[in-house]
Amino acid sequence: MEQRQLGKSGLRVSAIGLGCWNFAGPYGPTTEQESHETLACAKDLGVSLIDTSNVYGMGVSETVIGNYLRKNPGHFKIATKAGICRDSSTGARHFDNSAGHLRSELVGSLKRLGVDHVDLFYIHRREADLPIEEVVETLLQFKQEGKIGGFGFSEIAPASLKLAHAVAPVTAVQSEYSLWSRQPELGMVQACNDLGVAFVAFCPLGRGIFAAQAPDRANFGEADFRIANPRFLEPNLTRNINVVAPFKDYARDLGTTPIALAIAWLLSRGQHVIPIPGTRSAVHLQDCAKGADLKLNQAQLAEIERILPAGFAHGERYSRDQSSGVEGYC
Repeated sequence: MEQRQLGKSGLRVSAIGLGCWNFAGPYGPTTEQESHETLACAKDLGVSLIDTSNVYGMGVSETVIGNYLRKNPGHFKIATKAGICRDSSTGARHFDNSAGHLRSELVGSLKRLGVDHVDLFYIHRREADLPIEEVVETLLQFKQEGKIGGFGFSEIAPASLKLAHAVAPVTAVQSEYSLWSRQPELGMVQACNDLGVAFVAFCPLGRGIFAAQAPDRANFGEADFRIANPRFLEPNLTRNINVVAPFKDYARDLGTTPIALAIAWLLSRGQHVIPIPGTRSAVHLQDCAKGADLKLNQAQLAEIERILPAGFAHGERYSRDQSSGVEGYC
């Protein structure tokens, strides 16, 4: 698989990575065996970057990955995150970027993963009242101690990135980016390119909207992240399915799948863009990997833009609760 530079860290990783939130069941139940089969498939495909977090299932995702790595060491570059805190009784969340909290959570992540360091450590959400420059100093200490390779931030604004990068080079920014979530094009994709920072795109398949089979609310479980997401509430869901249908037809006309075409479109946004589709299925991951081999010409990109122009989606990408901690910048 094509390799891309992970910021200025010196690491090269596969053009697509694997998002591992799904290992904790946000879109439906799964098993450790199924997740391990997906990781084995990732290795076979040459996917080398895996992305997780301490709060994915409150440690479940990291534990599942750690159990795999103990039997299959090497190959993968690991990214994890911290900074989101959840109340155990109410489920309400807040953000803590203090040195003590981040250190404690990083130590816990390393233990669950069964490793002595991770290649990339993100601040999952910024704590608004704590200067980002101070957070960078904390991350630099972890780096000096050998606990992390590089560091990054999730869902921050370009202005915050520039403040952090002025203290020390940021390795990566992670934000939602896909054909129906294109806010990063209003400054963040460009800022990352200018600064030599990798842009890691999560949910590149629109939480399933670009899958061959359209999402069906009747199949959503009670814990499904999409159950309260505005784009998956009616009448938005039906409207979105109808708008996306011609894109799926176009993918078939090109002899590929809508999943592969959506991934290929993202890869065309710049050499610093690295999509991390999330899946618990080896079959779905194989489909995603096809996108890394699909090179789109200007006519094809123009046709995709005609079919799905920026802003086509019905509904906001997050509910009010889901958007907590995301920095706006436009």
